[in-house]
Amino acid sequence: MRTHLTLAGLVAALVIPVAAGAQSYTVGRGVVVEEDAPLITVERRPEFREYVVRERVPNYVIPDRVVVGTVLPESGVTYYDVPQRFGTTPYRYTVVNGETVLVEPRSRRIIQVVE
Repeated sequence: MRTHLTLAGLVAALVIPVAAGAQSYTVGRGVVVEEDAPLITVERRPEFREYVVRERVPNYVIPDRVVVGTVLPESGVTYYDVPQRFGTTPYRYTVVNGETVLVEPRSRRIIQVVE
């Protein structure tokens, strides 16, 4: 019985995120994030990273890995508007552990790691 439950849980963990692709999701307190909202495109990423370096955006350090879905602390992190030349987006950017990230401002959830 335990094996069946463990296997069912593993399958659910793998299948549910795939089934939810290209949809919106709630990240807490009624904040809905559209997965198809504009991000920094692959072509614009090098230019955007160069822009962030030129702007000398301070680096915020967290003990965890920087991955999509991580919620940043309420204080200590400064968020910046993405310039229009990189596309219109509802997200803001900052630098965490040396990585440039897009963040949903109300939830503070990392939406994209700009690599």
